Amino acid sequence: MPIFVGTLARYFGLRFLTAVLLVFAGIFALVTLVDYIELMRRAGDIPNVSAVLVAKTSFYRVPQVVERILPFCILIGAMSCYLGLSRRLELVVARSAGLSAWQFVTPALVVAFVLGLMATAIYNPLSAILQERSKRFETELFGHVATGLSRSGGTFWIGQRTDEGQAIINAVSSRDQGINLNGVSVFTFDTEGRFKQRIEARTAVLEPGVWVLRDARVYALAVLPVRQSEFRLKTSLTTEQVRESFATPETVPFWELPQYIQIAEHAGLVAAGYRLQFQKLLARPFLLAAMVLLAAAVSLRFFRFGGVQKMVLSGVAAGFLLYVLSKVTEDLSKAELMHPVAAAWLPVLVGGVTGFIALLYQEDG
Repeated sequence: MPIFVGTLARYFGLRFLTAVLLVFAGIFALVTLVDYIELMRRAGDIPNVSAVLVAKTSFYRVPQVVERILPFCILIGAMSCYLGLSRRLELVVARSAGLSAWQFVTPALVVAFVLGLMATAIYNPLSAILQERSKRFETELFGHVATGLSRSGGTFWIGQRTDEGQAIINAVSSRDQGINLNGVSVFTFDTEGRFKQRIEARTAVLEPGVWVLRDARVYALAVLPVRQSEFRLKTSLTTEQVRESFATPETVPFWELPQYIQIAEHAGLVAAGYRLQFQKLLARPFLLAAMVLLAAAVSLRFFRFGGVQKMVLSGVAAGFLLYVLSKVTEDLSKAELMHPVAAAWLPVLVGGVTGFIALLYQEDG
């Protein structure tokens, strides 16, 4: 009997893994196609645009988009797996051999947990790296990067103070987590706080002790604008400070988040966003396991009993409500109205307990 149970466990686990991978691949291909079409539409007015470069740009930024909907891949994959097993009466045969629903679900829970560990430790850093590369390709295409990483009004802001006075730097977009800026405007002031000049530049690169602004135009009071191919602005900012200011939590790889949290705390800045992202990534394996419980609770019903459509809709609705809850807790945490640990783990707890209770009621009454 143990050999029989072990064989069935491996079979159910493999079926679940296959279903999840198929769903993930399908969603990845669909998102890539839609994003590629959108990029081609935007690049339609650019002469001699490279279709290969557009494809690489789209392909490299899709992994981070798909990462956000990974729990739904697990939910849909688990539902399709168990509904397929039920339709072919494999669950009936397994139940007749003395297996309970918990023995059906356990292999999928283990696989989902391992997938969550891999998604946190491997997939997340890889998607962050690919996202940065996609920004470089997009810069080659459009001359700037129009991403969703804006902080205020679609732009980035950072201030600095040196022995020459103060400066406020504004950028339309950034790459390499703030080291390279595009569409730069700099407002400089003397040590007394009086306005000195405004500098407009196409790009800016942070080097040790200086911002190098290229293709710059300098506007000063009572003086005609002066164009300079390169303008060097003294700065006291370090690479770590700039990255902490410009990098959004979603673009920081998992293994670098503790460092960003430490830098933000030492600089006296708000680290709630980084703490929330770190806790969300830690909770991801448990969230994927909770999705398996929710899927099992609505898809282990035998086909002959009918009501399959209602089961599928109820499973999708449960996943959507869990997503809404996670967004609400995330917004509350970013507004410092909820602790990041509670915001990250509450959806996991709610989803897991709901699925467990529903499955326990169906199986054991």
